[in-house]
Amino acid sequence: MGGDLVSKVNELKKGSVCKLIAQRTQEFKNLGGKGNKEWFSELCFCILTANSTAKLGIKIQRELGGEGFLELSGAELRKKLRQLGHRFPNARARFIVEARKFCGIKTIVKNFKDARQAREWLQKNVKGIGWKESSHFLRNVGFDNVAILDRHVLAVLREYKLIDEVPRALACSRYLEIEEKLKKFARGLNISLGELDLYLWYMKTGNVLK
Repeated sequence: MGGDLVSKVNELKKGSVCKLIAQRTQEFKNLGGKGNKEWFSELCFCILTANSTAKLGIKIQRELGGEGFLELSGAELRKKLRQLGHRFPNARARFIVEARKFCGIKTIVKNFKDARQAREWLQKNVKGIGWKESSHFLRNVGFDNVAILDRHVLAVLREYKLIDEVPRALACSRYLEIEEKLKKFARGLNISLGELDLYLWYMKTGNVLK
């Protein structure tokens, strides 16, 4: 149950993965200090990971760069995404082009009082961005107090009987309910929600990506 999960994470904190997670967390903070273009690139990365993988999103982000996300035409973007192996090149290209009206995304996010307010705005206004993706984006630009409830994290919670099943979709109320559980775990472990997510993700995948 919950105590078993705490023990497992505490065990991982003593090993080499702890350094990887500290490195990744510092990278997120560093990105948070960069400008609108870099933040917009990260927003596009999170759009691409929906119903896909972080690994593929990283590959596409490296290939296109911030300029590609901002400047390629919709047709060029669709072609690139298809060539690079994305399952949904048409929809994701459309979402990215539409998101360009928020190219000043850092300025927009910084106007909100806190990460939760920013997340609510993101999932309501940016097509292709839901609760998970908006949380992912905010974590990656340095906000460490939101949970990214992707299928890997949910699978770990199911294994440790913290949830009854891995839901196919998460309504807002259920998302926030599970996030509150994880907040308590994070406090008990003396780590942030962002760090806890990386530990849980590592437990399922053996990787520490972003």
